[in-house]
Amino acid sequence: MYDYEQTIEWRRMFHRYPELSDEEYRTTKNIKKILKKFDIKILDFDLETGVVAEVGSGDRMIAIRSDIDALPIHEEVFNTFRSKYDDVMHACGHDIHMASVLSAAVKLKRIEDELQGRVRFVFQPAEELGHGATDMVKANVLEGCEAILGFHNYPSLKVGEFGVKSGILTSNVDRFEFEITGKGAHAARPEDGNDPSIVLGQLITSIQSIVSRNVSAFDRAVVSIGEVTSGKTWNVIPETAYVQGTVRTFDKKVQSYVEKRLKDIATGLETMFDVDIKTTYTHLPGAVYNDYKLTEQSIEVAKETGYDVTIFDEPLTIGEDFSGFTKHYPGVFVMIGSESEYQLHHPKYDPDEGILEKVPDYFVTLAKRLLNQES
Repeated sequence: MYDYEQTIEWRRMFHRYPELSDEEYRTTKNIKKILKKFDIKILDFDLETGVVAEVGSGDRMIAIRSDIDALPIHEEVFNTFRSKYDDVMHACGHDIHMASVLSAAVKLKRIEDELQGRVRFVFQPAEELGHGATDMVKANVLEGCEAILGFHNYPSLKVGEFGVKSGILTSNVDRFEFEITGKGAHAARPEDGNDPSIVLGQLITSIQSIVSRNVSAFDRAVVSIGEVTSGKTWNVIPETAYVQGTVRTFDKKVQSYVEKRLKDIATGLETMFDVDIKTTYTHLPGAVYNDYKLTEQSIEVAKETGYDVTIFDEPLTIGEDFSGFTKHYPGVFVMIGSESEYQLHHPKYDPDEGILEKVPDYFVTLAKRLLNQES
């Protein structure tokens, strides 16, 4: 049980010291420290944060990825290893990912003479901002890679359960922002101003009509508002208002249509209410695409490792920047059960550490099989 206990210890260490996207300096240092302890080679790609390491030798190479960043959330789980920092938490379980992949690296190092090629470990920053994977690809971290493997802890599945599907696994993720500028006034004399809050209300209502009235019942989309702000006190009509949210789609045509409708709505409200609306629409991670053959092999290995396998009928609406890898390289991304009362990105998310027992062995077995089969 030493490996399992060591993996738990690493997970708790990472959990105590979470760091936000592009600020993962301590995390990077700790990953390197563990890798050096086990004589695992660290590769230099001149990265600000993040780590790339490797075991084995030869021309062939596959990769295993872990994200490393945390979220700007104040933790509400009160255990002995809760976050040391206010308003920063590993509420998406990337601490579990790091510990699992480090454990897999140690296990693969022990058997590297049995590997007919190299396994590269990619500890990737900035997943939560959606650009970390793409940055790694631009840095040529995966040049020559035959396959990339990844996973996410998944609280909707029990420990010992494993979920996957071939083809599209996750949604396209987009972000929209509207900055409304009107004219402030005393709340007792609204006629002297141009109230952006009225426009804000119309905008919110109109946005929610897109999915229900503009997207076919045979297509799928989610448009959700995450932040609304306007004014700071009770008796002043504010000058500005702000709203931002997310769009999730699975089809490029639907994605483009929803973007167009959002922009058209803003343009119409500008004219109707004589205000200025600055619209910002950002394409974040695209859909993760799982290679069919790699998916079949991952299912086979998962069963051998002792998982109960679920084949998802439909793609998941979560976003995952692993898509930045699968746009360029064959890959398979899977969901592994971490059963929790609360979901990802919740301040009370408390995954079952039992997830850490099998994940390293899944990666070790799959990596060895992929390298030792004919290319």
